[in-house]
Formats: sequence, C-alpha cells, structure tokens
Amino acid sequence: MTQPIYINSWASISALGSNPETIWQAYLDNNHYLKKRDFNQYTAFVGRLADEDYKLIENIKNSDNKYKNLDKSVLFALYTARLATKKAGWDNNDNFGVNFGSSRGATELFEKYHQEFLKTGVSSTLSSPTTTLGNISSWIAHDLQTNGPEISHSITCSTALHSLLNGIAWLQAGMCSKFLVGGSEAPLTDFTVAQMKALKVYSTKNDTYPCKAFDVNKTKNTMVLGEGATAVCLDIKKNNQTVATIEGIGYATESLQHNTSVTKDAECFQKSMKMALKNTDPSTVDAIVMHAPGTIKGDSSEVNAIAKVFENHQPFLTTNKWKIGHTFGASGLLSLELALLMLQHQKTISVPFAPVQKQPKKLNKILVNAVGFGGNAVSVLISK
Repeated sequence: MTQPIYINSWASISALGSNPETIWQAYLDNNHYLKKRDFNQYTAFVGRLADEDYKLIENIKNSDNKYKNLDKSVLFALYTARLATKKAGWDNNDNFGVNFGSSRGATELFEKYHQEFLKTGVSSTLSSPTTTLGNISSWIAHDLQTNGPEISHSITCSTALHSLLNGIAWLQAGMCSKFLVGGSEAPLTDFTVAQMKALKVYSTKNDTYPCKAFDVNKTKNTMVLGEGATAVCLDIKKNNQTVATIEGIGYATESLQHNTSVTKDAECFQKSMKMALKNTDPSTVDAIVMHAPGTIKGDSSEVNAIAKVFENHQPFLTTNKWKIGHTFGASGLLSLELALLMLQHQKTISVPFAPVQKQPKKLNKILVNAVGFGGNAVSVLISK
C-alpha cells in the first residue's frame, strides 16, 4: 500500500444481529446462532437472520415500490449501506464510490424464476434485471443518490475482501476520496444448500456445535451456510469517527488441482499474508481472524499456512463461522467486523472447542483472511 486507508464506519446484518452492541454481546457467549431449517428434500442447519431483523429488511423492501421485486441479497446490502453511510456522515454530496460483491447474487430470485420458466415455458418480465450481479451496487447507488463509480463483482468466498481491495485501489489512485465497500449473500435456498451437500462439505452434526470451524482434529466436514451482509466506509483521511487503519493488504491465487482444491499448506494464504505484512514485523500481529470454513482441508491448510508464515510468533487465532455459518461472498467483511470489535473492546473471542491459546496483552494489529473456490486468497491487516 502506498498510504494508510481509514475505516470510518461499518454496518452489518447476520445471524448475530444488526447493531454492534447486540453483535458484540452475541460474540461474548459460547453459543452458536445456527438453526435447523426444513428444505424441500432435507433438513439442515443454517445461519439465518433473526425474525426481528427480517422486519428491518421488510421495511427496506417497502420503502420504495421498486424494491418489492429485489432479491434478499440486494435488500441486505441496502440496509447495511444506508446504516454505514449514515454513521460516517456521508451524503450524496460526497460522491463516493460503491463496490458491493456477492458470490452468488440473487440466488433466491434466480431459483424462483427458473422454476417458473420450467413450469410455464415463459420468463417473468423482471427475471433478468433483478438477477444480474451488477444490480446490487446499482441499487445502492440509486438508494444513496451517489454519482461515484459503482461496481459489483464475484470472486467466490473472498468477494467481500476483494471489494475492500478495489476500494483501496481507487482511493490510492486518487480517483475517489471515499469508497463504500461491502459483501452480501442470501444463499439459504434449496438448490444452493444442496450444492454444498453434493460436495460432501455440509455439516451432518447434531451435537453442541454443528459447525466445527477451526477444529483441526475433526474427521468430518462441518460447513454450514449463513446469510448476511456488511458495508464498510473507507476514507483517505483520518477523522474523529475513524475506527481502524488498514495498514496492509495481500492477495494471491494458487494453481488448481481440483475445482475446490487448496494445497496442504495453503500456498495462496502464505503469499497473501506475507504481502499484507510486507512492512510489518510478523511478531507484532496480535490476532488473526481466520477464514476457517469448517471443512477438514480448509481449516487445516490455513492453520498450516499461518504456522509457516509466523513460525514461533503465532498470533491468537479465531473465526466466526461456528457461530454464523459461512456467508460465502459476505464472509470476509463479517470477519473484518469481528476484528474491528475485538480492537474496539480490547478482548479476544475464543472458539470454545479450539485449543487453549496464549492471550495477547493488547490488541493493536489484527490480520483478517478470506479465500474462495479457485484458490483466491486475501489478507488484510488492520490496526487500532
């Protein structure tokens, strides 16, 4: 990075809640927020929004007649974008850029319209504009009345952190002074969950913790899907609202041996972490919020990569997927939120079934990881 970039606000919605106070309280307990849900052909654990938070999304849906035909992934994004920019004090005069990503996009609407087409042979009028990936950022820009650049993209499960990278690139290039970045995902549909089951990665556990993310001793895959979104306001200037500084970013892609493969020692993570730590002594990193999807190979390879990079100075390790599930393209920024909350409250959040770790005396620097199908890893270093 050529200069630090500042995080001046953020907002999220997930199975943990929709405001920082509620979310932090949820992190402080040892409970997960995954619930069983009945699908057409099966029952599965998912990380679903609470009913009271769905009322907030319903309010967004009813706030504009045009929004009544939008997918949940767009509505989640609108909710978090409105809240984050309000906290930052931005308005349409700021002319900020928007980059919101999603791994799957309008999953629910796409499946609905496709089923209608199979039954009738006719496509609904709005089936195309409401299911394009680009409509997430377009509707945010419309809702917030900004004239800045608007970008939507997908790079599987590292999408949200790639949004952050894109925003930083625009800011450092001098093409914008403020950028709204985010990730949103609403994947709790019959076909999407069935796809994960077909890959043999979905949890079949019925004990205390359905998702055993960061348990490197597990003998079965335990991934669980969740839904949610996060919006983050980036600025080139530090002000009284600044909550954290982005000190380093890293990214890498490794050669694929299989569609979902990652090497034993996650070479992509080793490269992305080293890039993010280019100007930082690794021993000064206090904690890492891992990607840790709850799969055998995914979790163990990331732990191995961290050991390779940090050697005898391993930071405190944590993850949030055992609580909220894997939110695909939104997951990286929901992990960033956990890092921001830990910095703010100066407290680590332990995974209850993970090995006991040495607690850092202070939390000054935290690294956040994400990776997706295709071996595309991102690492982001933030500081207090």
